[in-house]
This record gives sequence, structure tokens and C-alpha cells, in this order.
Amino acid sequence: YALAGFPWEGKVPGPVGVLPRAPLAVVTAAGRFDFVVEVADEEAERARGLMFRPELGEAEGMLFLWPGERPRVRRFWMKNMPSSLDIIYVDEAGKIVSIAPRTEPGSEELIPSEGPAHGVLELRAGRAAEMSAAPGDLVVHPYFGE
Repeated sequence: YALAGFPWEGKVPGPVGVLPRAPLAVVTAAGRFDFVVEVADEEAERARGLMFRPELGEAEGMLFLWPGERPRVRRFWMKNMPSSLDIIYVDEAGKIVSIAPRTEPGSEELIPSEGPAHGVLELRAGRAAEMSAAPGDLVVHPYFGE
């Protein structure tokens, strides 16, 4: 997929053992913020997520997708996560549904979206606040709004 404003088109393979990576942007009242995210779009990838992984960098993240499924309330947890994350739930059009900021590492408490979500973006804890991200802001990636 071509994505305007990004330095490459489509997925870019990461290091061996790492999921495919793709460009993504979050657009808020504070501006546009570009990321390179790992894409988890198969059940095993989504189940493992970022478990046992080091803290994400400022422009890194993981995008969870459910191709062929309808949006629904999604529930994430922090089991086996060594560091805190911001969990951003996104609808079909790429609009942020809700944000779970600074989640508790290792917690098995389910964190639900506050409405149907078509995708989930995980970023380093505090990153959503740094961008002034809020429900209604836009996540730009070809999966949304196709």
C-alpha cells in the first residue's frame, strides 16, 4: 500500500524473528507523529504481542489487526509485559475510540475498548499524552478506511 508522506510503500521486513514492519501516523491537534510499527495480523502474533519484549522507542509500536472480522469491543491485558504501554483502540475509519494510558506491566486485568475497535495500537507508556492524542484523533494506515 502506498501511504502519502511516508518514506516507503508497504511493509518493510524487520530483523529475523520480528514481525513485518509498516509506517503509521497518528494525527492529533498537536500535529502528525510518524511511527514504524510491527504488524500482528494473525492469531498467534496477536496472542504473543509484545510479551517479554524490551521497552518501545519513541517512534515504535505494534499494530494489531483482525482482517475479515467486524469491529467489536477488544480486550487487552499486560500479562508478561515488562514495561508499561499506552493501548489505543481504533475504529474502521482510523479514529481513536479510546486510550488506556500507562497500563500496569504484568497485569492480567482485561482492559476493554470503550466501543467497537477494528485495530489496536500499542505505544510506549506516555506517548499518547506526549502527542495530545484523544478519542476522535486519527491513526493513518492502509488498513483503516479501505
